[in-house]
Amino acid sequence: MIFGRIKPLDAIMETAEKKALHRTLGPIQLMLFGVGCIIGTGIFVLTAAGAQKAGPGLMLAFVIAGAVCIVAALCYAEIAAMIPVAGSAYTYSYATMGEFLAWTVGWALILEYAIAASAVSVGWSGYFTGTILNEFLGLHLPAWLSAGPVVLGGAPGGFINLPALVIALLVTWLLMIGTNESAKVNTVLVVIKVTALTAFIALTLPQVEMQRFNPFLPAGMFGGFGTGVGAVGAAATIFFAYVGFDAVSTAAEETRNPQRNVPIGLIGSLLFCTVFYILVAAGAIGTIGGQPIMGPGGVPFPAGSEELARQCALPQYSEALVCSNEALAHVLRQIGFSQIGNLLGIAAFVALPSVILVLLFAQTRIFFVMARDGLLPEGLAKVHPKWKTPYVVTAITGIVVALGAAFFPVGQLADIANAGTLYAFAMVAIAVMLLRRTDPGRKRHFRVPMLWLVGPSAIGGCVFLFLNLPSAAMLMLPVWAVLGFLVYWLYGYRTSHLGRGHVEVHEVEIEDLAPQTPGVDP
Repeated sequence: MIFGRIKPLDAIMETAEKKALHRTLGPIQLMLFGVGCIIGTGIFVLTAAGAQKAGPGLMLAFVIAGAVCIVAALCYAEIAAMIPVAGSAYTYSYATMGEFLAWTVGWALILEYAIAASAVSVGWSGYFTGTILNEFLGLHLPAWLSAGPVVLGGAPGGFINLPALVIALLVTWLLMIGTNESAKVNTVLVVIKVTALTAFIALTLPQVEMQRFNPFLPAGMFGGFGTGVGAVGAAATIFFAYVGFDAVSTAAEETRNPQRNVPIGLIGSLLFCTVFYILVAAGAIGTIGGQPIMGPGGVPFPAGSEELARQCALPQYSEALVCSNEALAHVLRQIGFSQIGNLLGIAAFVALPSVILVLLFAQTRIFFVMARDGLLPEGLAKVHPKWKTPYVVTAITGIVVALGAAFFPVGQLADIANAGTLYAFAMVAIAVMLLRRTDPGRKRHFRVPMLWLVGPSAIGGCVFLFLNLPSAAMLMLPVWAVLGFLVYWLYGYRTSHLGRGHVEVHEVEIEDLAPQTPGVDP
């Protein structure tokens, strides 16, 4: 039975110890790794989409999404410290709920990381065309080369997002030739992002006008099932701004003293970014306003929709926050800091590729572990003899990411990525609670306080946000799951090492595959 294939924890740990992945990362490096992945398109770009859904209630949306992530991070911390191996939620599910459910989690993570990388690429494109080309070079990229076509009801205006396509392929190439090379600039990129957001907060908060927060919830708290609007609907989208923290757990196998350092990296990076996000949202809305553009019946036009695009083309809305493709730089320009706004645009332009890098890295980690277990062809995780990277799966992933970035709008990509993420987070919470019952004697270097409350809260919060995604994003997950089931039944079920009686898998040597996080020399 597929539900009976549960891989013993001891076998998972022994397999990991036989691999040649070096434990080099400390707590500060992990926190910077998390911050580097978390701070990206979610705050630099989705601020506009979130404001269109919730108005000033965007601040509450950050709180809601952050609260769900905090309880999920606590669950991640316990299980990642107890099972410090690659594979993240996939591996945890394999050890608790069996191979099939583990496959569904791994399959969802593939969707999460690939689509998220595409979304960040689109976000980078907005800053590239708005700040670099328009503001500095005085060039205007034709609309048909700077935006994708109408997709799933998205905004029209182009044929292909060429800058997004190019940056995704460039980062893929960088990962293929070796993350060792990319690591040397990662510290600088994290510093640039944090400095840019700090400057934004310092310049905007003194100019906040309280009347701009009224009405605070113009679309209400709940927008309705499948609408994706209101404070909760915005939280379901803004959730994308937090999801990078789970990538920290994918580096557990390369972490020194993971029992202590992984929880620090997970929770520390999440709390740090949460404070930043709330302050940034307050600064953006409190200075130029963030009221949504309302459609019929007092319901905001859907973010990224054709209707909203038409409204944003009107003179009275052309300078609105909700119409900007580079929200934070736009705010600074509107309040008289044009040069600093341009510098912030440059910061996003320079730093966002590091987020794509970490997301693609995490994607290859999931592929690698699933192939190591025999659920995917082992050739996908083939290591290049010179570069020492899984170049085959990196190339395939990069091409898919680039195509997604070329033809989809950022808001829809974020919602689709969130669907897979929320499923994986809920499964981690379930895994933690199951392990407390099935293996209570195993040493836990970090224990979730009040698991009876935190675990169900994480599951309920994930389900709650999922049900407040737009209907198209909600439908994507079951469609993707059906495709994954076919792949598993036709291939993975028959080739699984565990299913064939091979509890341990062969040793695979990989050097320099880990993302050398900020401050870590290879």
